[in-house]
Parts: sequence; structure tokens; C-alpha cells
Amino acid sequence: MTAFGRRNGIGGMGQGARPAFGVAKPLKSSAGEKAPAPGSSPLPGGDQFPPVPGMDGPSSAPQNLRDDAMSRLAERSNAVHSGESEQGGFEASIHKIKEQVLPRLLERVDPEAAATLTKDELSEEFRPIIIEVLAELKITFNRREQFALEKVLIDELLGFGPLEELLNDPDVSDIMVNGPNQTYIEKKGKLQLAPTKFRDEQHLFQIAQRIVNQVGRRVDQTTPLADARLKDGSRVNVIVPPLSLRGTAISIRKFSEKPITIDMLKDFGSMSEKMATALKIAGACRMNIVISGGTGSGKTTMLNALSKMIDPGERVLTIEDAAELRLQQPHWLPLETRPPNLEGQGAITIGDLVKNALRMRPDRIILGEIRGAECFDLLAAMNTGHDGSMCTLHANSPRECLGRMENMILMGDIKIPKEAISRQIAESVDIIVQVKRLRDGSRRTTNITEVIGMEGDVIVTQELFKFEYLDETDDGKIIGEFRPSGLRPYTLEKARQFGFDQAYLEACL
Repeated sequence: MTAFGRRNGIGGMGQGARPAFGVAKPLKSSAGEKAPAPGSSPLPGGDQFPPVPGMDGPSSAPQNLRDDAMSRLAERSNAVHSGESEQGGFEASIHKIKEQVLPRLLERVDPEAAATLTKDELSEEFRPIIIEVLAELKITFNRREQFALEKVLIDELLGFGPLEELLNDPDVSDIMVNGPNQTYIEKKGKLQLAPTKFRDEQHLFQIAQRIVNQVGRRVDQTTPLADARLKDGSRVNVIVPPLSLRGTAISIRKFSEKPITIDMLKDFGSMSEKMATALKIAGACRMNIVISGGTGSGKTTMLNALSKMIDPGERVLTIEDAAELRLQQPHWLPLETRPPNLEGQGAITIGDLVKNALRMRPDRIILGEIRGAECFDLLAAMNTGHDGSMCTLHANSPRECLGRMENMILMGDIKIPKEAISRQIAESVDIIVQVKRLRDGSRRTTNITEVIGMEGDVIVTQELFKFEYLDETDDGKIIGEFRPSGLRPYTLEKARQFGFDQAYLEACL
């Protein structure tokens, strides 16, 4: 009798019986033949380990692919990168002459009178003075060089100096100044070194101060961090020494002068036709939407595009740290936070503005970005008659977005259990739109997810659309497919109240 209650012999371990528990079958055919070499025809009778297609020998990847990957690693490890940009001969000579002309020009110009003129008027006034100064310095310029010098001098006096040329270039989407000698720009999703230099650290610091002073902020050693915006709505962040060790650093995120719509995002390849239709209906049907994504993934652009679907008769309030949203509605009131003064008093936070906005009879409240306990105030607004409110936050997936919202509320001093917070989120948020910047520089809407409700203490979600990665082209472009899940949307009832139920259902299936 064995330990399993069977006798040895028939049905046990006798002749022709099954091997004992834990004994593997030998790797050979039923006819007793030897196992063939890898890559040859399969064994008769079937065996446990058929050859894997595309594998030659023990290597787990084709040799040429492995060699290519290793050569790219070796190339990157041995590369030598230059940290400073170099200006071309023409630009360098113009900037060199500018240093000689500028002090003499300032002696002949009344700064108060110059500040009242436009750039074109100032250019007309400067032309004879510049010719006079060049004659004094015994410098001969042709017409092209003179125009270039005029532009550089006016940018220096009225604009942002060397940054003006980059700000006027429509192809540049990001400007990153890392001290006076190094400036990077982003074009079509790729970073590259720009031939832009500043005279010295003091010159760069003066331009940084000029930018932040336009919006009533300040930057100096006591307040070395500042968020600001330009007149066209571009976002600016400035950090100065002693926090920045390589000198003043300026980061500018430019926004398109032409308002971007959902149809334009669809044409750019950011989403499919069905996704665009679903998002339009979600914006028009007053669904509460959270836009989630990483830095520079296009959250603010998506929020601006969704705002186009808001009814023109609705009163919309936007609340931000630095006003960047450019809503496309007639009845829109932007609100902005205020930093503390030199004594550390007088700060107005996003939470304060959300509470005050509830007393201003808004139809929708839009938060530029939530970072802390103000998340709870926004959820309360979504739940108390302000349907169609929207916000953005940093997260890598819709599930992580919900977890971050829970954590942000817990960061405050609100003494309520976590389950109650989760229930509040589940009842308030309708749609999470996940946007991502892929490694080829393209920005895609990777997920559109519904928040259904609670199951126990877990928030239940349902994915309506997802971006599936398929392949990559030789020049590094990512190829993928936007796939609908084919599920009936849970928010269909809200769409029915506005008469969009049939179109919404067709878009999601």
C-alpha cells in the first residue's frame, strides 16, 4: 500500500504503469527515436517542447537585432556632448556691435517717452539715431545688417531680448534657458540646442524680472521661484540663484495663438473620429471630466479644446495658479491665486478661490490643475449643481488618477474616512481622459475611462477607448490603433437628457 492508498502492481508502479508523482516524461518520441535537433521538423506523436519560431540556437533574439542594440548602447556611452550653443557669424557680429551701440543709444533716448511707443513707431524713431551712432563708431552697415541691428536693439529695450526670436517662431513649442550660455528649444516634440546666448547672468536676470513684473509677480533672492505668463497666454517658470546653480533658468511653454479644437487634435492624430465624437458629447452634456497626464503631455490643450463644447449661455469660472487657460466662451471669468507678500502674509490659495467661486453663481468651475486638498472642494462643487466642471492633474493612468485624488484629499485636514472619500470621487467624476506624450514626441489620448461607482471600498471604472501600441517605423514614429471597448457607456443616461444618446452609443460601440 502506497501513501496514496494504492497497491503496487496493477494500477500502481508495476509494468506499464504511470510514473510516480514528480517524475518527468523523457524527451523522446513514442517510437523511442532520438529528439531531433532544434529547428528541424516536429517530433511524431507531439512533445512537450516544440521549437519556438524565429529562434536559432540558444540565443533568445536574432543576432542582428542584438548587435544593433549593443552598437546603439556603445554609441550613446561614448558620445561627447557640447553644453554650449554657438551663434553663427552674422548673428554673432550683430550682437557684438549691439553691445557698442546700446549704451550710446540710451544716452540719446528718453526711456519714458520710448515706453509709450509701439515697436514699429520706436523703430522709425531709432533709425536716424542708429545711423548717427554707427557713424561715430566708424562702422559701415548695409541695409540688411542695419535692419537686423534695429530689431535686436528694440527687442532689448521693449521685448525679452534674445528670447523674442524664439517666441515669434511658431514651430517652437518649448523654450528652456539653462543659464546665459545654454538654451534648448522643442520643435515637433524633439529637443535641440538653440543658437541663443545672453550677454551675462545679469542680462538674463533682468529679462526674467521683466517677464514676471508684467503679471505683478517678483523674483529675487528672497523669492527665487516664480510662475508667470506672457500676453499670449504662454506659461513661464523662473528659478534664480541660489536655487539654480548654473544661473537664472527660464522655462516657457508656448500655446498656439489659434485656439485648438477637438477636431484639430483628431487631425493631428491625437485621437480617432469616434473618440472625438465621444469627447464632444461629454463636454456638451455637462459631464464632470478629469484630464490626467504627465508634464507636457497636453492636458491644458485638451482642457481648452473641451471648453469649446460648453454652451455659450453658461457662466464659466476658471481658477489657476498662473492664468494659462484660453477659454473660447463669451461668459468666462478667470481667477488667479496670489502668493504671500514679503512678510509671508496675504496668500490666496486655489482652495480659497474655489470656496469663493461657489458664491459667484457659476454654471461650471474649471481648475487649471489640482495639487492638494482643494480637490475636495472641487468634488463638492461637482456634486452640488455644478455639473460639467473640469480639472487636470498629474497621473500616469486613469486608475492612478483616482488614487492621487484620494491622496490629495487625505493631505488636507479633512477628518473623514477613506471609504467616504472614495465614494465622493465615484459619485462626482464621470469621465477620465488620459493623455500622454510618447517617446517620438507625439501626444496621444491613450484612454477614455468612465467612473461607474463603488463595489465594496473600490472605485469601479469602465474603459471606453484605449490606444494600443502596434509598431515603430524606421524613423522612430510610433504606430498604434485607437480601439473602442464596445461596451455600453454608463454615462448614456446623462447624454439622453441632452438628446445625444444615440450618437454617444454609436461612437462608443
